[in-house]
Amino acid sequence: MTRRLHLNAFLMNTGHHEASWRLPESDPYAHVSLAHYVDLARTAERGTFDSLFLADGPQLWSNLAQRPAGALEPLTLLTALATATEHIGLIATASTSYNSPYNLARRFASLDIVSGGRAGWNIVTTAGAEAARNFGLDAEPAHAERYARAAEFLDVALKLWDSWEDDAVLADKAAGVWGDDARIHPPRHRGTYFGVEGALNVPRSPQGYPLLVQAGSSTDGKVFAARYAEAVFTAQQTLGDAQAFYADIKSRTRLAGRDPGHLKVLPGIVPVIGSTEAEARAAEQVLDDHIVPAHGVRRLEDLLRLEPGTLDLDGPLPDDLPPESAVEGAKSRYTLIVELARRERLTVRRLIGRLGGGRGHQTFTGTPEQVADRIEAWFTRGAADGFNIMPPVLPSGLETFVDHVVPILRERGLLRTAYGPRQTLRERYGLPRPRNQYVTDATDVPGPATAGAPAALTRI
Repeated sequence: MTRRLHLNAFLMNTGHHEASWRLPESDPYAHVSLAHYVDLARTAERGTFDSLFLADGPQLWSNLAQRPAGALEPLTLLTALATATEHIGLIATASTSYNSPYNLARRFASLDIVSGGRAGWNIVTTAGAEAARNFGLDAEPAHAERYARAAEFLDVALKLWDSWEDDAVLADKAAGVWGDDARIHPPRHRGTYFGVEGALNVPRSPQGYPLLVQAGSSTDGKVFAARYAEAVFTAQQTLGDAQAFYADIKSRTRLAGRDPGHLKVLPGIVPVIGSTEAEARAAEQVLDDHIVPAHGVRRLEDLLRLEPGTLDLDGPLPDDLPPESAVEGAKSRYTLIVELARRERLTVRRLIGRLGGGRGHQTFTGTPEQVADRIEAWFTRGAADGFNIMPPVLPSGLETFVDHVVPILRERGLLRTAYGPRQTLRERYGLPRPRNQYVTDATDVPGPATAGAPAALTRI
């Protein structure tokens, strides 16, 4: 079978570039416009993307001066998008640190049912003291503790999604029997972080459970991904770094007893596209010229755990930055940004420009053919199973990609030309429907290792 490229559209209000909202064509209120997101979802579906993705966090992002802040709750928004689309997968970010397994499992099962099996969960542990204080904590939990809680959270969620067997509903009108209580399996979970007694109050969904996505690239994050994730959103700046990450995460997945082909690696790319290279460079320059340096410095100092006023715009990063081991949140992104600045000897001003488009994801500027070449090279040279497409400006950046890059990828045989028969998101990613951990019938379809008996789940 021909290996196909997977494409996910990462949608962020007016676009991923921090200055995108300042362009004349941008709507600075797009972050709360359902019509805006419906238009984007339909554009991505026209491009036969596998899925779209909404980031989220339980705190107010950034400062209101820099860019549109706040966002609609993603599961609510994706439920609306499910009624406006037919094929594209719908992936929402939700935190294991600031949710309870029962409520979140119910919400994702509901989205999967409403969408006909198109739900995905981007699992995050949520770093940052701001979020912690919104939930009555004085400080964020330690990095290792957040991942330990996440592992138990997944254990409980999997039990809940499997608490109904697929054939628990009998709907026998003649006998007056609607369902079979013997096919309901309450988790009766008692663990370090959670106690959950009863079965989910939503039947088992079309996919069994949503596609499980993870985006952390720290050591703890990679261990977690190898054990649970079916897709990984990642950030690398070079082909070599991407190849090393790809090989490492696939190896870890194999060692965890899973098929490495059941974990898809999707690096992020911010494509700035022009009909000529000069046109693309000009478009990039327009965006960078709209960056307010003071906003970028403030954000960079916060990410690097520096006191305000530490950074010199026209100087390099300080030599005495804290090591990654001293950073509790976003460890891998911290290291990526510091290494980028050191490797390319960037001033703070130039580093802010590089981060303005993708916050550490690679920004690629060129013609549609050059963008397709970059995607094909990473896909065919062991660096990616697909890409997280992060348009710098929305909706125009997504429209340009769909209208000009997608046809080239199709001509090269890398991307489907049409969706074909209706599929679940899991099927679109080439993954089996996971078996129910409470069913021992030999004819049941085996799923990934995460769907095995609860006792087999390794706590991280």
